[in-house]
Amino acid sequence: MTSDPFNTVKEIVSVFLLIFSLIVVHALIIDEQTNLSDNVHPALAAVALWGALIWLSMVEGSQASMVGLPPVDIELYRESHPIAAKICERGHKGDNLDRYLMGRQFMVLALVFVINMSGAPIADADVLNLPTPLANCFLKSGLAMILFTCMIGQLNTQVNASHCMLDYLNDHFATFTVWVAMGIEASGLLHASYLIQMIVAKLAGKPVESNEEPRDAFGNICYWGKIVFSCAFLIFAFTVTLSALFDGKTTMWEGVPTVIAVIFFFGLMSVVGMLEGMQIAFFAVAKITEEERNANVWAKWACELLFGNGGRGLPGFMIGRQLCVVSCFFVIARVTTVDIEDDEDNVLGVGDGAQKFFETGLLGALITTIVASIAWQLVAGAFPLQFLGNPITYGLLRICLFLEATGICSGAWVLAGIHKSFAGFQKDEVYIGTAEERAARGKGDKPVHGDELGHLTGGGFGAAALPFEDDDKAPEFSARREKILANIKTLRGQVKEAGSKQETEVFEQCIAMEVANLETVNAEQEKFDHVLSKGTDAKDIEAGADEDL
Repeated sequence: MTSDPFNTVKEIVSVFLLIFSLIVVHALIIDEQTNLSDNVHPALAAVALWGALIWLSMVEGSQASMVGLPPVDIELYRESHPIAAKICERGHKGDNLDRYLMGRQFMVLALVFVINMSGAPIADADVLNLPTPLANCFLKSGLAMILFTCMIGQLNTQVNASHCMLDYLNDHFATFTVWVAMGIEASGLLHASYLIQMIVAKLAGKPVESNEEPRDAFGNICYWGKIVFSCAFLIFAFTVTLSALFDGKTTMWEGVPTVIAVIFFFGLMSVVGMLEGMQIAFFAVAKITEEERNANVWAKWACELLFGNGGRGLPGFMIGRQLCVVSCFFVIARVTTVDIEDDEDNVLGVGDGAQKFFETGLLGALITTIVASIAWQLVAGAFPLQFLGNPITYGLLRICLFLEATGICSGAWVLAGIHKSFAGFQKDEVYIGTAEERAARGKGDKPVHGDELGHLTGGGFGAAALPFEDDDKAPEFSARREKILANIKTLRGQVKEAGSKQETEVFEQCIAMEVANLETVNAEQEKFDHVLSKGTDAKDIEAGADEDL
């Protein structure tokens, strides 16, 4: 939370909209005006809604931790965070991180589809006697579901996990989530993505770096068999979905012509793909020179928005992008989820069991995962500058920044502060120091890949991408720690050169004092983070710290 009056107003308004959205969604479930509550039971719909939402929050939060921790030496946190260490030991081995990210992408789509089925209103839903304009805004447009999902299930956990990676991942729920994601990838369901990876690498004229030994003959048979299976299943999913769209057998809004519905479907997937690719491209171009980034006028304008004003455009884009992507996911779920009337024939004449499977929306989730998400991320990772330098990218960037500026999702910061205080999260540097401090101790960070071509790790939420509000007001804890560590390093050198036992003891006492100072700095930062979450001004905290000293 922040002491800025304008931001405080935005947070209050956003929290009010969130509470109102919660009331609307639960009223729909109680009145049996959602698909799952109408077809089965309101209790099941409520359980499915919150179960999917809580799991989604872990999926989104664990991504930030899994992507952010690979460069860090596991031995630095093995004792303090044993569960996180075990997850990372397995999840970062070889190319497992890419496997996790691929499975995790499908989990996000599947969970959003479940949330949509559980809480989205059916046609002509009317609840709480809302005035027509308000009903159109929150019900027909899906705004209530979007705010509900984005703030509770995604942004608030990403905010915390991007800075508290170790604490967030040190949980058995995270272990379960990571293993499920890797299990989904191992099933072969998404292996069509690897065929896209090969095509993109061929077009880029570069090989895809791997952290594993080449596969043997049996491994190749299994690998290519999964690719064939995945491609066949993807074609089947397209066949079912397009057949249902042309026959008017989806939850698409009534009155929309079938041709328009199909065009709308592919258009939305393209928008999602652009937003997913932009995330990868923006992080990639952040690592190159300004001259290289400004390849053309569109790229130059985009970079001015992203990296100007202290670089605040990048985290602003990430927040606005999340809102855009979730909105598109819900609309795609509505467009692709199969739904037939009691007197209609099943899609493609399949049996009732297969028809029930079609109605889960998982086929739409599979299509969106591979075609509208992973494929575009791979292309953007291979050609970031080309992705950056086009007017569509610039237009979508403007939209994302506008949505973030409205503060409609500012309530996520409030939820993140509450969650952080309740869970007792601390920033990672309290446990393992900053990257500079780790390097000074001979435990410097190591890159996962020399080239991100063909990998999905380039677009993860990191601490640099999504900072806490008021971080720019924080005391210079890192600078103080760096100075202390430099002193310790110097003193250790003097211990080695000491000419007598007495000199050695003096230097060792000095080292002990510096270590005590380091513990004091860590304690001050913990106090700062705790008080800041309650909205206290940073200058007051600094003054209190000075008095303590």
